[in-house]
Amino acid sequence: MSHPIPDPAGPGQESVWDYPRPPRVEPSHEHVEILLGGQVVARSDTSWRVLETSHPPTYYLPRAAFAPGVLRETEGATWCEWKGQASYFDLVAGSSVARSAAWTYLEPREGFEAIAGAVAVNPMLVEQCTVDGEAVDPQPGGFYGGWITHRVVGPFKGGPGTDGW
Repeated sequence: MSHPIPDPAGPGQESVWDYPRPPRVEPSHEHVEILLGGQVVARSDTSWRVLETSHPPTYYLPRAAFAPGVLRETEGATWCEWKGQASYFDLVAGSSVARSAAWTYLEPREGFEAIAGAVAVNPMLVEQCTVDGEAVDPQPGGFYGGWITHRVVGPFKGGPGTDGW
């Protein structure tokens, strides 16, 4: 299977093709906000980025960054070969509900302890996610929860024809 040609990274940018596999976790002090139903449902200057080859970063926020009552536990779980078992939340803001839009690893596998209990959100399923005031573009395809900003260049896994990357 052929791999894509990475887009050139400009000053201050990162290529997702330079991210490792297995992925790594790194702390971030960017200002992150998540909006749903016209409300800021999460806000933090402390988060963690999970960086994996071909994927834009996924941001994990401390659970305390979420407004009271916006996280509603859901049934079901998924398994990540790197991080372990994820459990899910609906995000609720007034009459707006983003079903299974957020997830957490309560007991992540070795190397991912930093994100234990932190919550990630799929930007495709909420009104808007921002990083330092920049609106995030969701990672293509809907399966992954990567956040695309001007800081990262692709091409990105998730769209048609990228399953083998």
